Amino acid sequence: MVLLYKLISTKIYLQIISYNFICSSSSCNFCLSSNICKNNGNFRTKNCFQSVFRVYLRHIIKNNYFFIGKLMNQKEQILSGTETLFRRYGIKSVTMDDIARHLGISKKTLYQFVENKADLIDQIMTLHLEQEKVMVEEIHEKSVDAIDEILAIARHVIQQLRELSPSLMYDLQKYYKSNWDQMMQLHQVYIYDIIKGNIERGIKEGFYREDLNADIIAKLYVGKTMIVVDEDLFPLKNYNKENLFKEYIRYHIHGIASVKGLALFEKHVAEKINIELKP
Repeated sequence: MVLLYKLISTKIYLQIISYNFICSSSSCNFCLSSNICKNNGNFRTKNCFQSVFRVYLRHIIKNNYFFIGKLMNQKEQILSGTETLFRRYGIKSVTMDDIARHLGISKKTLYQFVENKADLIDQIMTLHLEQEKVMVEEIHEKSVDAIDEILAIARHVIQQLRELSPSLMYDLQKYYKSNWDQMMQLHQVYIYDIIKGNIERGIKEGFYREDLNADIIAKLYVGKTMIVVDEDLFPLKNYNKENLFKEYIRYHIHGIASVKGLALFEKHVAEKINIELKP
């Protein structure tokens, strides 16, 4: 957002100085006051320019959708293309030169959108989290019951794990730990809300046990999810993350489902074999 503001700001400044705003009344479309106008190419005070700048900023954002859309589209392409490289090859082995070459842009252009590799990673993770929120919301809206919802989320997570390079999470945790920790903190808060809502829904539907404490179970779910991706406890050379998550989902559902819910769980698994949650 800061970068977008800077780019828009440059465009606004160039457009402002290309016009000769000479105001004599409070009806000026840009200045809104006779005291904040450009007189023969010179602003009377620094505040004059800032006032015109703020008004014109709103004007250009309102009217130049194409300009802003083009910037955002290029930025998303950069983030998406870089994420593809990271998923395929990991992070440490991919350089900024590799990224620029893969995207077909110069490093100068790349650095107009990111400060450094750590900033690039941070922006990718932020965008990824926002995309995950949209996806999970769609899953929630389309699901027919709480167990259908949690299994659909599991399928989505498993697909994500299949696309990850084995070294990606390792690189993040070892070489970009601050990025990883920040992402995990945001992720934990978001996942907690999703799982707590799912548990409350399942209890109302009769598919989860009535004696469950949704708050505690949701926090346990988040904590166990962090264990699944813990490289020290489950090193990649010994454990497949996809299989770990499948075992975890079975464990989770069998721990919270009612007799009615377990029967529905087996029905869902039988109908959607691609979930691959059967032993």
